[in-house]
Amino acid sequence: MSERDDKMLTLEKFEEASEKVKEATQPTELVYSEYLSAQTGNKVYLKPENMQFTGAYKVRGAYYKMSTLTEEERAKGIITASAGNHAQGVAYAAKCYGAKAVIVMPTTTPLIKVNRTKSYGAEVVLYGNVYDEACAKAYELAEQEGYTFIHPFDDLAVATGQGSIAMEIVKELPLVDYILVPIGGGGLATGVSTLAKLLNPKIQVIGVEPAGANCMEVSLKEGKVTTLSNVNTIADGTAVKTPGTNIFPYIKENLDGIITVPDEDLVVAFLDMVENHKMIVENSGLLTVAALKQLDVKNKKIVSILSGGNMDVITMSSVVQQGLIFRDRIFTVSVLLPDKPGELSTVAGIIANESGNVIKLEHNQFVSTNRNAAVELRITLEAFGTEHKEKIIEALNTKGYQPKVVRTNI
Repeated sequence: MSERDDKMLTLEKFEEASEKVKEATQPTELVYSEYLSAQTGNKVYLKPENMQFTGAYKVRGAYYKMSTLTEEERAKGIITASAGNHAQGVAYAAKCYGAKAVIVMPTTTPLIKVNRTKSYGAEVVLYGNVYDEACAKAYELAEQEGYTFIHPFDDLAVATGQGSIAMEIVKELPLVDYILVPIGGGGLATGVSTLAKLLNPKIQVIGVEPAGANCMEVSLKEGKVTTLSNVNTIADGTAVKTPGTNIFPYIKENLDGIITVPDEDLVVAFLDMVENHKMIVENSGLLTVAALKQLDVKNKKIVSILSGGNMDVITMSSVVQQGLIFRDRIFTVSVLLPDKPGELSTVAGIIANESGNVIKLEHNQFVSTNRNAAVELRITLEAFGTEHKEKIIEALNTKGYQPKVVRTNI
């Protein structure tokens, strides 16, 4: 750690960063969520960092870090590794300061993040399947070319910039009880939790990780930075194997707990945000929304940080479909019926009487050697939810069709 970095994460530096980042950020005022408040019995507010110009909070840390570099360091060119949001933040900050930027991104990075990073004038290198592999490549290139490396999370100046979020939250909601913050490598959680405790030690800051990439939870349990053998999550922005070494002591001191969230909960949270707030939030940004139901408190003022909204259309489409399936808004049943005229019409009539909407039919005549005895009909339907789904199934049962719910494939 450099002497310069060692002076970060003080109240003075947080105040400096909070003023500096205003040059590169848009105001993201808290949004009160009536829906989530009613669901949880708390007063839930959203910090919509998905509305930043670069689509995520990462521009805060990148821009502040860039401001602390010398002219010589910027002239060498900047390099970083990122799954996407830090990439755009660094590319944008480098453009503002007239510096060359090289970004190493995992090959699995969504296309929208790659293209937007390039749109800020950065050179993009795709390497590795996860962030950690891309990061190793970035260090290699920095050594070879003499670039100045900006770490996406294990950098105290970057974490100080990210902490400006906490400054804004406390100014707008001074009596906040809980702040929920996503964790990948830990930079955002470090900045937010450290500043929150400086401003008001009573504020509880809870980190939220994907269950398939819980490197910080494991590290805190082990009492040291620990590397996961693998990560597996749809939350690509937080798919990190190893948390930051420099920031880990601050996490241990200031974070009040960790919640882990399965991918299925992120899918449902995406629908919640689209339907109730008309906002697109990427999977990593949804961690804090999905974690609300695990927070066993009532009548508290809670802020969920929505860290980003950079999501490609293909991923969005897949998440919407899966969300509808999880919510029983789309389901598939298999029924056996005699292979004779009128049977399909009868089944369709039963479904129509219950206001079900057929969106797909599959007719298999070879499920039995005796076609007169039975053929299989697979029906994929739209419903209003679980209660409506069960009503349709009950109606089919009553008419003797004995429907079986099967895996939906749409």
